[in-house]
Amino acid sequence: MCLVCLVYLVELDEPEKPDEPDKPHTVSVGDTFARKSVSNLFGQYRNLTVFALRWTMTFRITARMMSRVFVWIMLGGLAFLCLPLGAAASNCQVESIASGPGVALTRHLSAGCTEQEREARAVDAAQLMQAFKEGKGIDLSGVIIRGDLSLDMLPVSPVPTELEGVKDLQGREGRVISGSVTIVDSVVRGTVRHGSPQGFLVVRGPVTFSGTTFEQLVDFSRTVFTQPVTLSRARFLREAYFVQGRFLRDLFAEHTSFGLHTRFHRSVFQGPVTFQQSRFNGLAEFLEVVFEKDVDLSRTYFKLGTGFSGSRFQGLANFSAASFNGDAFFTFAQFEGDADFRQVTFRSTADFSDASFKRRDDFSKASFEKGSQFARAARSTTAQAPQESENQTIQYALILSLLVGGALVIAYLIRLRGRGGSDPSHHN
Repeated sequence: MCLVCLVYLVELDEPEKPDEPDKPHTVSVGDTFARKSVSNLFGQYRNLTVFALRWTMTFRITARMMSRVFVWIMLGGLAFLCLPLGAAASNCQVESIASGPGVALTRHLSAGCTEQEREARAVDAAQLMQAFKEGKGIDLSGVIIRGDLSLDMLPVSPVPTELEGVKDLQGREGRVISGSVTIVDSVVRGTVRHGSPQGFLVVRGPVTFSGTTFEQLVDFSRTVFTQPVTLSRARFLREAYFVQGRFLRDLFAEHTSFGLHTRFHRSVFQGPVTFQQSRFNGLAEFLEVVFEKDVDLSRTYFKLGTGFSGSRFQGLANFSAASFNGDAFFTFAQFEGDADFRQVTFRSTADFSDASFKRRDDFSKASFEKGSQFARAARSTTAQAPQESENQTIQYALILSLLVGGALVIAYLIRLRGRGGSDPSHHN
C-alpha cells in the first residue's frame, strides 16, 4: 500500500503540460515500459494484500476458537477441583456397613486411597469404645485411628462362664470385649491402654493386628485372650506391654517389629507361639513366662538385653539361628521339651546358670563371642553325648593331623641326612 501511495504522489508532483490539440499525442517506448512495470508491481502487491487479509482473518478465527477451548479447559479444571473428594479420587474404594444391633463397626479403605483420603475418613477412638460398650466387634482395614483408647472405661462385667474355673480371675473386677477385634494394615495414632492394676480384661473374639502400625504405647496387661491372636507384620514403635497376659489359643507374631520395650512378664501361653523372624528393637522381657506348647523364636533378632529367666518351656523351644546382640539371660529357665539353639549368635553375655534341660538340647554351631555361663545347669546325658562325641571327633582329628605332620617332618629329615652322606665332596 505504501508503494501505491508513493506512485500516486510522484504522479501529482509532475507538472501539467498544456494540451496541443493540433499536435497528435505520442508515447515513447520508455514511458510505456515504466507504466507496465508499475502496473505489474501494483497487481502483485494487491494479490499479496488480499492473501495477507485472508491469513489475518483465518488467524483471528483460529485464535478465537483456541481462546474458547482454553477457557473451557480452565473451567473444566476448576470444576474438577471443586468436586467432592470421593468423586475426584475414583481409586479410593470405601466399604462400610450400616450400624445396627450386633453389627460390627466396619470400615475398609482400599490400597488406592491416599494419605489425605485416609485422614478425611479417620476413625475416632470414641467410636471404638462405643462399639465395645454395645457388645459389638470392630472390623477396620486401611484406616487411621485417632485419639487414645482407654479400655479401663468399659463397664465392669462378671467373669464369663468359660473362665469361671480360672483361679487368678476370681474376686477381681473384670471388663469384657464381646466381639472380635480386627485392625489390619492401619495406623493407630493414640495409645491403647488397659491399666487397671487389679482388674482384668477379657477379649472373647479373635484379635488380629496384621500389618498395623502402633505409634504410641500399647498396654494389654492383665488381658485374657480367649481366641487366637495375630500380630504378624505389625509394628510397635514404642512400648508394648502384655504383663500377666493369658493367651488361651495360638499367638502368631511372624515378621513383627517391637519397639523400645516389650514385656510379657509372667504371661501364660496355653497354645502354640511363634515369633519367627521378628525383631525386638529394645528390651525384651519374657521373665517367668509359661509356654505350655511349642514356641518358635527361630531367626529372631534381639537388639538389646533379653530375659527368659525363670521361664518354663513345656514344649519345643526353638531358638535356632536367632541373634542376641545384648545380654541374654536364661537363668533358672526350665526346658521340659527339646531346646534347639543351633547356629545361635550370642554377641554378649549368655547366662544359662541354674537352667534345667530335661530333654535334648542342641547348641551345635552356636557362637558365644563373649563366652557362656552354664554354672549349675542341669543337662541330660542324652543332650551332652552328642556334643562330647563331636568334641572327641575334633580332638582325634587334631591328634591325627599332628601325628601325620610329625611323621612327614621326620621322613624329610632322614631323607636330607641320606643325601648328605652320599655326597662325594664330604669324603675329601
